[in-house]
Amino acid sequence: MLETVGRPSPGELHILVVEDDSACREALGKVLQREGYSVSLTADFREALALLDSDRQVDLMLADIVMPDRVNGIALSRMAKLRRPNLKVVYMTGYNIPGADREALGPILRKPIDDKVLVDEVAGVLAA
Repeated sequence: MLETVGRPSPGELHILVVEDDSACREALGKVLQREGYSVSLTADFREALALLDSDRQVDLMLADIVMPDRVNGIALSRMAKLRRPNLKVVYMTGYNIPGADREALGPILRKPIDDKVLVDEVAGVLAA
């Protein structure tokens, strides 16, 4: 892979994956780790916020929009941005959610997500 001077390599970047489905969460983590990213996997908003409240580097949050416990991925991203204003966000969903594109703070990927689409979208958002 050709690196651009001044742009961080995937190995220097950390992605937080917030997904309540364990099989999907693990699969997403493996794809991103295979690309060289450091990855943390969380099952809900509480775990995600705890990590964001720590000193751990997080460059991008990949968040499922529809999650249990009343806090969806869009609400989570707003709470996350209060903690980390420079955090980049990519959403994912398997549902057609009217108005989600107007509320989202980043692109929305439709599940099931092709590995190449995921990697390209994450790389694009991180590079922006």
